[in-house]
Amino acid sequence: MGSPDNQTGKGRKIRILVVEDHPVFIFGLKELIHQEEDLEVCCEASNVTEGWDKILRLKPDMVIVDITLEGPSGIELIRDINKRFKTLPVLVLSMHDESLYAGRAIAAGARGYIRKHETSESIVKAVRTVLAGEIYASKRVIHSILNRFVTHPAGSPVDPADLIDTLSDRELEVLRCLAQGHNTRKIAEKFNLSIKTIGTYRERIKEKLGLQDATELIRFAVRWHERGC
Repeated sequence: MGSPDNQTGKGRKIRILVVEDHPVFIFGLKELIHQEEDLEVCCEASNVTEGWDKILRLKPDMVIVDITLEGPSGIELIRDINKRFKTLPVLVLSMHDESLYAGRAIAAGARGYIRKHETSESIVKAVRTVLAGEIYASKRVIHSILNRFVTHPAGSPVDPADLIDTLSDRELEVLRCLAQGHNTRKIAEKFNLSIKTIGTYRERIKEKLGLQDATELIRFAVRWHERGC
């Protein structure tokens, strides 16, 4: 199957799919976009499965997606879009720290990343930048991505927080769930995975971050989450 037809005809508004599970935020975003004469929110989705279905059926010209959704994360949707429809532009609009997620989102195929607390003008600018085929990201994001290539001096102590980028997308989501107080069974249910699989993710997280046991893991997760990551 080819990519959705994202070439807008003369006089036709650019149709945007919003994948977001907070109704109040969707309402505000729609109001903002509908103030633009040539833009409209044509459809909404609250999770990855619904979002993918609407991409296939309704063929929007652009997708705006949040990172944290019920079930699979927005990163997984971005990666799937990039595999099937490389010309379909995706903008991430998220509450999460851009230094943590922006690089992952762009690596997955997104063309822009902006936080929800930014001004209305900045959000519209991000939308139009991405529609123009350019990458939208703050200077802080660019610096963060470049900084990943800088290694720690030999023998210097490494803070586990500095190793977060070594986690896979799923491992990062599991860490966030742990920080929110979810046990292994609850996390398994959330992602529709086995308890054993989540246990494996926990072990990998500990190993990558240099944490000794489950207590250290939970303590680190909570501190990390409290810093707004």
